[in-house]
Amino acid sequence: MADFMEKAMNFVSEKVGNMEKPEADITDFDLKKVSMDSVSYHAKVAVKNPYSVPVPIMQISYTLKCSGRVIVSGTIPDPGNIKANDTTILDVPVKVPHSVLVSLVRDIGGDWDVDYTLELGLIIDIPVIGNITIPLSYSGEYKLPTLSDLWKGGKEEEKKEEEEKEDPSKVVEI
Repeated sequence: MADFMEKAMNFVSEKVGNMEKPEADITDFDLKKVSMDSVSYHAKVAVKNPYSVPVPIMQISYTLKCSGRVIVSGTIPDPGNIKANDTTILDVPVKVPHSVLVSLVRDIGGDWDVDYTLELGLIIDIPVIGNITIPLSYSGEYKLPTLSDLWKGGKEEEKKEEEEKEDPSKVVEI
């Protein structure tokens, strides 16, 4: 009987281990909005679901690091589902208070560029298997807003929203 159970466990383990799983990739990380108290960045995450049923995303956790220091982190609980047999584009907001940006000034050169790393963890609920975490990382550099950016306010956001209306896509706002 023990031999049969061991064979059954090995069979199930092998099948589940070889089962195709959802995949994700951060495709973009851009400035979305500059306000008087913060700067909002948004990460575009493409999540491919190989299953014929929607897969729920239980949580998205994020950490934004600049010059090796964590400047902001958080979680987004229950952001929705990944469409069945399709790729879903998630729009993950990351809000950075100006007070944090001011603390980075000493690390910035004359060009106002900051090196960053965005780390995301998508916790999804796969049928039969349970919760798994898809770890993602995206690095680059961005320019900090200048005083003229603050005076512009949401004009850049309005322009991007108009462009998105002209090009309807599968963007899911969280």
